[in-house]
Amino acid sequence: MSEYQETIFSKIIAGEIPCHKLYEDEHVLSFLDIGPLSEGHTLVIPKENARYLHELSEPAAAALGAVLPRLCRAVLKVSGAESYNVLVNTGEPAGQVVMHVHVHIIPQFPDSGLKKSWKAGSLDDATAQRLSKQICAHLDE
Repeated sequence: MSEYQETIFSKIIAGEIPCHKLYEDEHVLSFLDIGPLSEGHTLVIPKENARYLHELSEPAAAALGAVLPRLCRAVLKVSGAESYNVLVNTGEPAGQVVMHVHVHIIPQFPDSGLKKSWKAGSLDDATAQRLSKQICAHLDE
């Protein structure tokens, strides 16, 4: 596990920095992104201090997952979008800027939202079997 250092999100959780709060319970806080990719761009963060998704406790991760559908429905209804992205960037090379776990809900519109390209590869059976066996062996760690 990496060492957690205070971030803008931990200051928002502590009430030191204001936000446009959408949802809060004992484990999760959600608010509007101040640098939105589209109208309604929402952040959902655990109150638990963790840099990366894989470092979250199971209760904190479960709390995030439990509230996401509800927030997505509300964001869709208010934004008028018909589609959206749910995105977690984990680590700087993956695009994480604030080193506190956070989930983006990004409404998609023809002229705004997350613009991406997906260059799909292929998965042969031998590689799939090897990866499946190796990943399953580490699930209980």
